[in-house]
Amino acid sequence: EEKVQNTYEKGLKERSTLAEQVKNLAELNKQMHTDAQNLTRALKGDSKTQGNWGELQLEKILERAGLEKSIHYEKEHNLKTEEGANQRLDYIIKLPDNKHLIIDSKVSLTAYNNYYNEEDEIVKEQFFKEHLASVTEHINSLSNKNYQNLDIIQPDYVMMFLANEPALTLALKKEPRLFEKALEKNIVLVSSSTLLATLRTISYIWKTDKQNKNAKEIADQAGKLYDKFVGFTGDLIEVGNKMEGASKSYENAMKKLSSGSGNLVGRVQKLKKLGASTTSNKNLDQSLIDQPEENEA
Repeated sequence: EEKVQNTYEKGLKERSTLAEQVKNLAELNKQMHTDAQNLTRALKGDSKTQGNWGELQLEKILERAGLEKSIHYEKEHNLKTEEGANQRLDYIIKLPDNKHLIIDSKVSLTAYNNYYNEEDEIVKEQFFKEHLASVTEHINSLSNKNYQNLDIIQPDYVMMFLANEPALTLALKKEPRLFEKALEKNIVLVSSSTLLATLRTISYIWKTDKQNKNAKEIADQAGKLYDKFVGFTGDLIEVGNKMEGASKSYENAMKKLSSGSGNLVGRVQKLKKLGASTTSNKNLDQSLIDQPEENEA
């Protein structure tokens, strides 16, 4: 009975906990649904929110490509034109050798969303025209900024990023010359997939540049190491020569002192035997006295 009771109480607690978790999950799902609806409404009607969303998508692509902010690219970078006017760039991508690539983010969602959700073909076509007009207006406004005339090293074109890839695909499908028309205004239309491929190429260029610089640094350091090693071996040889010269000088001095013909030790010892007066009882080292004496010349 005690075991059955414990099992029943344990099961009751677990069911209560599970019910609480299901309730929390339901609340979370409801909140996510509300947030998604709010985001959808904002993206449909608020151009600033659309712009922020587009820049967020672009930032994610830059990160996926392996580019680092403030190192490989800068956001909302200010540059001066030749006339001294201030130009605020969405994104400026840095390349080796002080080269740059400008990317501007544009979003066209309102008319596209209306087109996508409309079933009446006549109304649908009208929404497409509005969508195409929106994309064209973005191209014209970007072209009028003349970013390619800024005093920086860059291509003659600026990349216009459309975060909603299906919206760009629709515009290009129904207006095949849209890409060429944009290119005539020095604007290259890019979406998430095409921009990612371009940015990964830039990331590879940076890696190659770093490897080349590292290889050059290794070669420079190796050359300096070789020069230092040559100097070091020269110093060692010089020390050896000086040590050899010192050894020979020592041997010659020792011969004159104790082993050579008429050496100083023998002469001093003779003086002592003859009764030379000394002020102490000190004696020469016996090893010096025992050196074999050569006949005097």
